[in-house]
Amino acid sequence: MPKLKPEVLAVVLAGGRVDELSVLTAYRPKSAVPFGGFARIIDFPLSNLMNSGLELVAVLSQYRSFSLISHIGIGASWDMIGRHRGVFVLPPYQGFDQSSWYRGSADAVRQNLDFIQFYQPETILIVSGDHIYRMDYREIIAYHRRKEADCTMACVEVPEQEAGRFGIAEIDDEDGEMGGRIRQYQEKPADPTFNWASMTVYCFKPQALYDLLEANAREDQSFEFGRDIIPRAMASRKKVYGYRFTGYWGYTRTIEEYWRTSMELLGVNPLLPLAAWGIRTNLDHRDIRDCQPLKVGATAKISNSLIHNGCIVDGTVANSILFPGVQVQAGATVQDSVLFFGDVVGLGARINKVISDVNVIVGEGAQIGRPTGITVLGCNNQIPAGMLIGAGCTLYPALGPKKWARGQILDGEVVK
Repeated sequence: MPKLKPEVLAVVLAGGRVDELSVLTAYRPKSAVPFGGFARIIDFPLSNLMNSGLELVAVLSQYRSFSLISHIGIGASWDMIGRHRGVFVLPPYQGFDQSSWYRGSADAVRQNLDFIQFYQPETILIVSGDHIYRMDYREIIAYHRRKEADCTMACVEVPEQEAGRFGIAEIDDEDGEMGGRIRQYQEKPADPTFNWASMTVYCFKPQALYDLLEANAREDQSFEFGRDIIPRAMASRKKVYGYRFTGYWGYTRTIEEYWRTSMELLGVNPLLPLAAWGIRTNLDHRDIRDCQPLKVGATAKISNSLIHNGCIVDGTVANSILFPGVQVQAGATVQDSVLFFGDVVGLGARINKVISDVNVIVGEGAQIGRPTGITVLGCNNQIPAGMLIGAGCTLYPALGPKKWARGQILDGEVVK
């Protein structure tokens, strides 16, 4: 029986580190950074694909892929196993043809065209693996096909003062609120004149994508979709449309954005209503499914927080997010913070506006952070009892004993 030709093949761009996330991406790509108290950032596009009925997915990974590969597995957590479907993690490779490390998002796709062309999809959907949003991709695909577009790009309206940080498009009113033809596109302009930001969600006609990638490769200069492929499509008079997205979109490129997006999970009416989104994750990763229920002690005080299974709380937790396995011991206070898997906050310790990576032990009576800046703790650190760490500090992973000798780290210090 001949292989069924898929209507849509999805490609997830998941390979980058992103320096702005500092030590959170020391050992993992941005897409594998924990988020929301139980999930990883890549769970959002993967769940969107699952909920859209798209089950043939290529994940393009490069930087420190182990965390991402072990999390995705064979795609079972998103029901993407079986005949004519699956999740395939595709790292860079050396082969007979020219191949190398991915030099950008467009080059990552170009180097895996053999995989895409083997399946001969009718539509290629390319999405970023590191944004927080919920979208039914079937809607943008239907719009793309109805307009017979060569490329359709999902865009979200952003504040004018922030537009210069993104690739932005001017979309005409051909289809009203749904979208229209893209008249201009600018990649991170210094003085933007419009403010529909690219979400890095693209639908392509296969041949149009192949032609654009081939033409871009010949110039051998830059290899990004926003910087190169979309402007080339505009310049070559291809039909490029913008699809207007009006839902929540969380951008987590920097520490400030990651913290702010995390805080939007909290409150009676959160801006990011994660409980209603149907997010899937791999519950075997870090043994989440085997964690005991949350244990709240007699001395615990909890307010406006997300605290997941496996946690033990005997102290005070306010406006914070605790991943499975976190312990907050008696007399300790956790305020406005995000603590990853397996962290321990010792007796009487106080942390305020902190993002702490996995397996960090905060010693008894230590004081870390203040409301004036976000302090980031790298993984596998053991912070001595009584240690004072100021606001806006960054601590690299697994610091040795000599780094703690002073007994304090001043505001804004970076300790390697």
